[in-house]
Amino acid sequence: MKNIIMFSLLIFLSMGTISSSFGGKAPTSKIKEENVTYMVGSTVFKGVIVYDQNQKGKRPAVLVVHEWWGLTDYPIMRARKLAELGYIAMAVDMYGNGKIAANPTEAQELATPFYKDPQLSKIRLDAALAKLKEFKQTDSHNIFAIGYCFGGSVVLNSAKLGANLKGVVSFHGGLAGVPANKDLLKAKILVCHGGIDKFVSENDINAFEHQLDSIKADYKFVVYANATHAFTNPDATKIGLKFSMPIAYNEKADIDSWNDMKDFFNRVLNK
Repeated sequence: MKNIIMFSLLIFLSMGTISSSFGGKAPTSKIKEENVTYMVGSTVFKGVIVYDQNQKGKRPAVLVVHEWWGLTDYPIMRARKLAELGYIAMAVDMYGNGKIAANPTEAQELATPFYKDPQLSKIRLDAALAKLKEFKQTDSHNIFAIGYCFGGSVVLNSAKLGANLKGVVSFHGGLAGVPANKDLLKAKILVCHGGIDKFVSENDINAFEHQLDSIKADYKFVVYANATHAFTNPDATKIGLKFSMPIAYNEKADIDSWNDMKDFFNRVLNK
């Protein structure tokens, strides 16, 4: 009987540990979304901050940077999922005034200035970071950034330019950009890349890895088999067909990459 009681106690304690750790949704969570505005120069930017109201105290934070379409519902959905995991998250508006592209031509026009001047990415991401730090729930010492497609390029280049982040995760993001600099790079890096992504060349991959290896950066590059560009977005297949783009949703790669992100966050936070 004593052994049975001890075993039951251990099960109870272990369940409490799981429910209180990042990575599991609390039974009493109450997710709140707040629309926020902030300025860069004379331009107004419109973000969405999401957190669990019932969670007490400060918590790690995550900036979520959108695809080249702009701040659609997709990055906001990801911010919600992060809030359910115990983070405070901010879906970032990189273009200003909440601009959303209606087609690839408009998206290319909006994204091109960032590809030409990666410093622009850091300036605008820093502004979002400052806004996120205003919230009392934010642990300013533990802030990450994740990005999708265009957003992946944004977070990688911002990190290489010295953004004050604990870690960054790129989901099917572009890899070309500024060279890695050991004196600037503070963040640890996770790259989640589709194995059949036609938008990122082998040369880009090799150059990216060579640069990070040359400065002994803390990074991990994960390739997901049979995954195209935009593999995490459930609407990617429909969008690809509509605009004749080689993109598609891959449920397995989506789930696996999200789990890899959670493991990455936990590793960095527990280091």
